Amino acid sequence: MTGQQFTRARSESAKQQRQAAITDAARGLAASRGIREITLTDIAAAVGMHKSAMLRYFETREEIFLHLTADGWREWSADVRAALATIEPGDADAVAGLLARTLATRGMFCDLLAQAPLNLERRVSVDAVRDFKTVTHAELDAIVTAIQRVLPALSASNGVDLIAAITAMAGVFWQVATPGPEIAEFYLTDPLLGHAVLDVEPRLRRITGYLLHGIETSEK
Repeated sequence: MTGQQFTRARSESAKQQRQAAITDAARGLAASRGIREITLTDIAAAVGMHKSAMLRYFETREEIFLHLTADGWREWSADVRAALATIEPGDADAVAGLLARTLATRGMFCDLLAQAPLNLERRVSVDAVRDFKTVTHAELDAIVTAIQRVLPALSASNGVDLIAAITAMAGVFWQVATPGPEIAEFYLTDPLLGHAVLDVEPRLRRITGYLLHGIETSEK
């Protein structure tokens, strides 16, 4: 699609189609090159729209990626809640494994989780942050409610703390596990730096298990 083909949206449905095209282009670029490397110009070129025209739909590149982060929360929440329905009541280890696995297999979401508070939320309007937080809080509450069906002793506040902690760790661990190619090669060739080669899922599963068992003990 060329920039000439992209006429200005005249209706709400047309605007939503434009926004979807923009976020889809950003998602594809981020998957191949990483979020930090993608500019507004890159997204505009991928979608076939002049950069200035894109500002009618998103105020900054950060808002585009904040939308993708909200989508990531919705998708992760839906998958977690569906899988929790298959876990036997009281099986905290299975819950820990599920949370770790579903985060570790979502590399872009983990990247976005790290980027959101550090960069994305700082370069958008208050309204954009409000919209984003409304989505994340709703999905967080939904996940906690689903976990409580498996682990009834888990209080809502401790459940919120658990999800806040593991999503923060997932974002950090993914950054550590995916350095640039030169640094990755350096880690692999220096025996003293073997600890820097991080496998996200096992570490996240262990720590999530510790947190859940610690919470269980404190709530007895």
